[in-house]
Amino acid sequence: MTGTRTREDGGTAEARRLEVRGTVQGVGFRPFVYRLALACGVRGDVRNSGGVVLITAVGEAPVLDDFAARLVTEAPGAASVTGVTATTLTGAVAPTGFAVLGSAADGSATRDVPSDLATCEDCLRELFDPGDRRYRYPFVNCTACGPRATIIAALPYDRARTTMAAFTMCPACEAEYRDPADRRFHAEPIACPACGPRLGWHPGGRREEAALSAAAAVIRGGGVVAVKGIGGYQMVCDATDAEAVGRLRAAKGREAKPLAVMVPDLAAARALADLTAADVGALTSSARPIVLAPRASGSLAAQVCDGLPDVGVFLPYSPLHHLLLRDVAGPLVVTSGNHAGGPMVIEDDAAHHRLGPVVDGVLSHDRPILARYDDSVVRVVAGRPSTVRRARGLTPAPLPLPVAADEPVLALGAQLKHTFTVANGRRAIVGPHTGDLEDAETYAAFEHALERCLRVEDVEPAYVAHDLHPEYLSSKHAARWPARRRIPVQHHHAHVAATAAEHGVTGPFLGVAYDGLGLGDDGTFWGGEILLATYTGYRRLGRFSRAPLCGGAAAVRRPARMALGYLFGAEPLDHAGPVAGPAADLVARLPEREVAVVRRMIDRGVNSPPASSAGRLFDALAALLGICDDNRYEGEAAMRLEAAAAGQDAADPLDWRLVRHGGLWVYDGAVTLRDALAARADGEPPGRIAAAFHRTLAAVTAELCGRAADDAGVGTVCLSGGVFQNRTLAAAVVGALAGAGFEVFIGERVPVNDGGVSYGQAAVAAARLAGAPERR
Repeated sequence: MTGTRTREDGGTAEARRLEVRGTVQGVGFRPFVYRLALACGVRGDVRNSGGVVLITAVGEAPVLDDFAARLVTEAPGAASVTGVTATTLTGAVAPTGFAVLGSAADGSATRDVPSDLATCEDCLRELFDPGDRRYRYPFVNCTACGPRATIIAALPYDRARTTMAAFTMCPACEAEYRDPADRRFHAEPIACPACGPRLGWHPGGRREEAALSAAAAVIRGGGVVAVKGIGGYQMVCDATDAEAVGRLRAAKGREAKPLAVMVPDLAAARALADLTAADVGALTSSARPIVLAPRASGSLAAQVCDGLPDVGVFLPYSPLHHLLLRDVAGPLVVTSGNHAGGPMVIEDDAAHHRLGPVVDGVLSHDRPILARYDDSVVRVVAGRPSTVRRARGLTPAPLPLPVAADEPVLALGAQLKHTFTVANGRRAIVGPHTGDLEDAETYAAFEHALERCLRVEDVEPAYVAHDLHPEYLSSKHAARWPARRRIPVQHHHAHVAATAAEHGVTGPFLGVAYDGLGLGDDGTFWGGEILLATYTGYRRLGRFSRAPLCGGAAAVRRPARMALGYLFGAEPLDHAGPVAGPAADLVARLPEREVAVVRRMIDRGVNSPPASSAGRLFDALAALLGICDDNRYEGEAAMRLEAAAAGQDAADPLDWRLVRHGGLWVYDGAVTLRDALAARADGEPPGRIAAAFHRTLAAVTAELCGRAADDAGVGTVCLSGGVFQNRTLAAAVVGALAGAGFEVFIGERVPVNDGGVSYGQAAVAAARLAGAPERR
């Protein structure tokens, strides 16, 4: 029997099997297919299978063509269709109607785990409608919103494979779930007060509405509450109460780093931040990330932003957040529930034992969290959203690979802002933000997230990619693998490859990597690099000048020590040697013994490895200008230098020069520091000097790339590295390079900081394997 048959009215029916790939599970795709089929007059059925949606479609050929096209063009907003494959069927065909069938497991299919989705407007109306049966129910959801990645145990995505399996649907929910005309048709987390998860309050054991009321009362009274969110526990307090914010900082062990603020709606966000259209687009997206934007005049406790000009603001993304904001009637500090540096707590017992003693109450619920997802962070740079932290709402959506990984690759990332990436075929799944891999607890959280990702994705890696630094815990994890299965990737090559891969760059490109520190292939520390790169390799064409890291990591923590490194030991690229000039202010305010010890360390070459780091140059200038002597958190000095430059009139660049040294173009940072010191001695304000410094680096970068392009004949530039989180610098560099005629790319979906390193490693490893079949 063929795939066509003649109808009684003379028309010809055709049967096709449609396989829809992409993020098509957990986003209301099957109900959408059902309604579309009825509208088009298509007969057949739809089901989840592995990580794809399979459709049997029967109808006339033009109708089926239109149906297949509309599967892409009219897909639900949270879906991402990457392909539809049609195969003509032979044999029996569906005679009448259209049905939604049960799911089928298929281990051969690609698997896209849906991201968690912010509460939709329809569910929000129900939440605050006294006449609705879900009025003030903290777990209201539908096919367009609700938890996904954090509750899925396995694919295909069905209730039985989520943490909602423990909650038996009541008759009313069951009816909605089975009704094709209802927006909760096959909404797997469907729940209501009669059958779904419930809140609990500790101490006191209050439940449901009483638990919520108790939490809101504590927050209104100046207390700190641990709240079980979508992807983990959070610590919450009144953002306008200075004492409460101080208590939260003490409880979290976070002395100074800015805190994010959640507000009920866009109007409240505008009261706290000066938002561009791009900011608003990011803020209101289904991911609901924290958006970093210039602070407005709204009322916040001073400790929230810690003196910096930006504020991290975001909108509620769960019904529980909406209820808390309504009941407290004010902006809330909402930050991850952990002690600074540790992983966010997701287990109830851990929350009571670790967070309970340092907060005034714990608002929990009985729906388990399977995957730890912190809040995503976005900052608009040069008019485009740039991801600072890729987490809840953004991951685990897959990213493309420019060269397919014919065998699965696990890329283990770096040490700070850690992520891992699983590459399989053309897809790369970047794992959730873990934090800094610096202790056993965070390392255990990484291993848990990795094990779960590999299980859900049904992937067994054949190769592992890792950083060159042997002391990173991620590199030590890679050392468990046989040597022939390990692919080392230089840190800054991974950085620029991540930007190139995200934007689909195919040919050679210039990679500009401005970073803190990464181990170079020559055994020194890099961080201000110009590379001629492909995915398989690179050649270093330029760099920043070197200065000693006196005490190694101690110099990273203390910018004043980095400044002393430039004063006493800058790379001698000209006759001036180390930074000369009026640095008496710095030397005078530092302990005399520290200055003497640092000088001896440099003179004797003791624990003072040289580094060509853009990040460390920012640190040195911040200390020389008296802006920041100690980093209480990573990047503080650079952030305060950018803050000092904000709002300053355009300043001419400081003095700078490039020299040809060791076959490379080298930017002599000591020349710029000398000019900055001279300007300060002449009475120039620190903020104006900071603004001039940013303009200087933009000019330096354009010149470095210009000379590299002359050498290499390449006109595409990819920017990456943590220094490009600096909005002022990134915008200036993009503008300078574009003005010089370059095609410029910078990370948008992939962080330019170390959170993007694993994706870059995966792109490099896949390309190397494709060109080296003998390794297989």
